[in-house]
Amino acid sequence: MIRREFLRLMVVAGALTALAPGDADAIAEIVDRRSADDFRLMNSHLWQVYQLARSKRSVTPVVQDQLGALNDALKESSRGAGLCEAAGDLFQLAGELSFDGNRYTDAAASYALAASASSNVQAFDLWACALVRHAYVDLYEGRYTEAAETLDVAGRVAKRGDSALSTRHWVASVQAEVYAGLQNLGACERALDEAQRVADLATPVHTGGWLRFDGSRLAEERGARYVQLGRLDLAEETLKRALESRALSKGQSFRRRGAVLVDLAAVGAKRRDVEQVITYGGEALQLAKQSGSGYIARRLQGLQMDLQKCGRDGRVASFSTEIGSLQTMLRKG
Repeated sequence: MIRREFLRLMVVAGALTALAPGDADAIAEIVDRRSADDFRLMNSHLWQVYQLARSKRSVTPVVQDQLGALNDALKESSRGAGLCEAAGDLFQLAGELSFDGNRYTDAAASYALAASASSNVQAFDLWACALVRHAYVDLYEGRYTEAAETLDVAGRVAKRGDSALSTRHWVASVQAEVYAGLQNLGACERALDEAQRVADLATPVHTGGWLRFDGSRLAEERGARYVQLGRLDLAEETLKRALESRALSKGQSFRRRGAVLVDLAAVGAKRRDVEQVITYGGEALQLAKQSGSGYIARRLQGLQMDLQKCGRDGRVASFSTEIGSLQTMLRKG
């Protein structure tokens, strides 16, 4: 019932943003701008809560309340440019909650609504970010060609956005992941180099809300891409360096640390190094249990095929069984 109401609120708010005209008279525009600012402030706070929350699903009730409040504001207002942007922002957060819970269809619907609300008012960076998040749905289902097409559009939209923002660099970073999935090393490294140019931005990079790309994750992402491409020595060296960084020290970022641990376990599995699999994979499994993160659980599930390379080792078999039990636990939760 909670999920059904959450989706209903999303659909209603999406329809209302599509109906909201942008030609407000001066007085009403001032009123709406103040209301939109309130929503933007609350959205920003919710993104912070989401980032810090150990269990992402715990944020769902307050996001649902915000969706309800946004619906009320849209119904009462006849002008909605600012509110459309606030909706595009909030829809992306709602999509992240669904994505983390492995509800891909719900996430895709949320991102589609976010893109629609943002495009209505030509909020290009917000629009591009919604498209990037939508591409992730295809990416994590192994639909690399479809993800590449969406990211190509996201890149074109981002070029019409604010050049001081890191939107286009984030697009390049995700394109690198797609190229790795397509086993195109040259294109992957070119995309990573393009993403690295985020360091050349003259203004401070946004690290909160719907756009959080500042390049700080590029080391771990480069390592993950090398794993996909089978460049194991390069992958291990890069990932271990990332794991030792301050940003990924214990207690800092469960999702990011968990992803690096899974990648290091995958390197071990590809080398048939059981000790490496159990050491890094076991810690990732514990993080997933502690945080209830569907993202880490999904990464662990992707590791299971590589575990077959380790033969019939009892510890690996037990580890694989625990991964399956984790999936069941999260679905029930």
